Amino acid sequence: MKTVQTAVEAVNAIQSGDRIFVQGSAGTPLVLTRALESRAGELENVEVVCLSVLGDIGINKPAYENSFYFNALFVSEPIRANVAGNNGDYIPVFLSEIHRLFEQKHLALDAALIHVSPPDQHGFCSLGVSVDVARAAVKHARRVIAQVNPQMPRTHGDGLIHTREIDYMIEVDEPLPEVNYSQKVSDIERRIGYNAASLIEDGATLQAGIGTIPDAVLDCLHNHKDLGVHTEMFSDGVIRLMKSGAVNNRLKHKHRFKTATAFALGTRELYDFVDDNPEFSFLNASYANDNYVIRSNPKVVAINSAIEIDLTGQVCADSIGLRQYSGVGGQMDFMRGAALSEGGKPIIALTANTGKGISKIVPELKSGAGVVTTRAHVHWVVTENGITNLFGKNLKQRAYELIKLAAPEHREFLEKAAFERFGK
Repeated sequence: MKTVQTAVEAVNAIQSGDRIFVQGSAGTPLVLTRALESRAGELENVEVVCLSVLGDIGINKPAYENSFYFNALFVSEPIRANVAGNNGDYIPVFLSEIHRLFEQKHLALDAALIHVSPPDQHGFCSLGVSVDVARAAVKHARRVIAQVNPQMPRTHGDGLIHTREIDYMIEVDEPLPEVNYSQKVSDIERRIGYNAASLIEDGATLQAGIGTIPDAVLDCLHNHKDLGVHTEMFSDGVIRLMKSGAVNNRLKHKHRFKTATAFALGTRELYDFVDDNPEFSFLNASYANDNYVIRSNPKVVAINSAIEIDLTGQVCADSIGLRQYSGVGGQMDFMRGAALSEGGKPIIALTANTGKGISKIVPELKSGAGVVTTRAHVHWVVTENGITNLFGKNLKQRAYELIKLAAPEHREFLEKAAFERFGK
């Protein structure tokens, strides 16, 4: 390991034509990416492999399209324009399988840019709140460049990195990116949360995806007992359930008495709560999102959302027509894991309409839209207008069940489309 004085010194090891991994979510190493921006004039064709980066990364500016190309494993806001333009693209892949891209050299990494906690007395740093695929990237990258930040929580689990594994290290002291989903929850989303929560039994093991709807569901569970959490990510809603005693992880079979996750994203309160807290296990996504591991827990309830769902139950959750909006992520990993769990319930929860009043329940998905969860995998669907279970229903039955969940002003149009396709 070499400790350097400036971030620019740290990223000097990156050369034109390199493929680099940039850690994502709250672990996005912004000091390093902004230092890399300062070298844009001298670098060409640096391929940036990333998973849901956050914040002002610098290297995404249109002027740098000859310097940096984004090969995204999940598309987040900072790089949507790049992926839609000339210097980016998206790799459809399950979160549980990303590690194989590094291991099998489909994406051989020249460098990994990471964000870690300070080393302990034994020389171990922690990947903090974003272990997910970062641990695999560190293992397989030729060089590892780390920003070490005292504001990064030290977490328990798979995220320990010894300083021997780090080639260049720069010390920083800056806040992590924060998101507060609970402040953004609408009244409609609260109704969805109430409906979805009615499906969750005491003793269930929870997985909640990213966004306001999963957070709304969690807020309705404070009177539940003996809940567990095994998820790919969590936000402040899980912390509140742990503090209220609703989540104790007592009945889980895997990681009993621990909240298991691959990453976390929320407020500073969350980051402080997980810091050196043995009640949490931050795990490799290859393990956390493994179907066998998920289904091993009792009554797994997977709560995920959708951009739109067609009348047969096909779920688009990653694109708006031809426009790539996010990614496959771990939705299918957990939807299938929940379905196979004893007493499990895979749930797709969505508002009936978009913010512009357009129905999210549609006769057909938009041209070019990606199917993230197939109609064979979809069981429970929840909107503010009710609940249905599509498991075991034929295509015609599914259509009329979903129409009941649509906004009233769109039901006549949907019924006409269903009649034209399926008859009476």
